[in-house]
Amino acid sequence: MGELIGALVAVAIIAVVAWLMIRSWRRRTVRDETLSAYPVPASLPAPTLETEVLYVATTPVGQPLERLAVQGLAFRGAARIEMSPDGLVLRIAGEPPTWVPADRIVAAGAATYAIDRGVEPEGLVAVTWIAHAADPEVEAPHVDSYLRARYPGDSARIIAAVNDIAAAHVATRPDQQQESEASDD
Repeated sequence: MGELIGALVAVAIIAVVAWLMIRSWRRRTVRDETLSAYPVPASLPAPTLETEVLYVATTPVGQPLERLAVQGLAFRGAARIEMSPDGLVLRIAGEPPTWVPADRIVAAGAATYAIDRGVEPEGLVAVTWIAHAADPEVEAPHVDSYLRARYPGDSARIIAAVNDIAAAHVATRPDQQQESEASDD
């Protein structure tokens, strides 16, 4: 009899935890339903950089432990990044391609951790960009998409290519915008 009660308690605990996880994911999906990447253009120039990566997560800028449920970027997976002067395409296995136009790319840099991945120092690439907000009255948020390069040296190449694209356009990080406003006062 005691074994049956123990088994029922264990099943109940697992069921409650599963229900809480599903409820949490649904709330996150509703919260982030107005955010998206941009539609992939019909024609793109030949990529200047193409490489395989592991897509880790997309988070609000400066909050690497807060995953966003952006369509096409909600789940971790093997991916391919294709970069051109027009922007970047991220092709994650099992997801629709994600396009970030050059004028929405802010910067790239090295990172050590994101929501479900901790690696050696500077083992991740954080690409900062401005997400598309479906509501025109809402300011489009800056987000970080974390990538892990598959091959040695690719992290530096990705960072350099993204920063070259970003340098051609003026898009500031929120913390830089606050600093420039403070210096104007």
